[in-house]
Amino acid sequence: MIPDLAPLVEGHVLLVTREHHQCAAMFGPEMWVRARRWRHRVARLYHRAYGTDELLLFEHGPARPQGGGACIDHAHWHFIPGTHDLRALVEAHGHRGARADHGALRAHLRTGRSYLLIEEDGVATVHPGDGVRSQFLRWAVTATRQDETWRWQETFGLPESRRRFFRTLQALRAATAPPDEDQLSDSHL
Repeated sequence: MIPDLAPLVEGHVLLVTREHHQCAAMFGPEMWVRARRWRHRVARLYHRAYGTDELLLFEHGPARPQGGGACIDHAHWHFIPGTHDLRALVEAHGHRGARADHGALRAHLRTGRSYLLIEEDGVATVHPGDGVRSQFLRWAVTATRQDETWRWQETFGLPESRRRFFRTLQALRAATAPPDEDQLSDSHL
């Protein structure tokens, strides 16, 4: 897990695979279980850092290079604290979803179809991803905000992007730090 270098909001992190996988649909069963464990770790971290149990997970799942809105052909899940009504916006743009699990993602890939994976409110859905614009889901997260730049190539290194990145680091470090001596002694009173 790493902070996104061009975060859409504070707390935006990525889960990136060490070995190359084009998308999560290419994970074997063991890797899928590991990825889901990381998803739960991120949820716990968000609870400690931001006080919310809600998170948004999304992925552009390319069946072909640069397919499904992916601009990087290496598996990575985006995590953002809270909910952002992403599913409703994606469906309003004609991309109806169905309940998703590893098998549903693999079925898309087996038939040569790119997908969009969205999990919010604890429910994962898979949506058709062929023909969507590059970084479609990043755009959708920011669609309700005016004058918001969403393309990572345009936001990387900008002052607000840098502030979000460093606030994310600070919040997540604090959430993972062990309690100090005073906190330990106070908890035993």
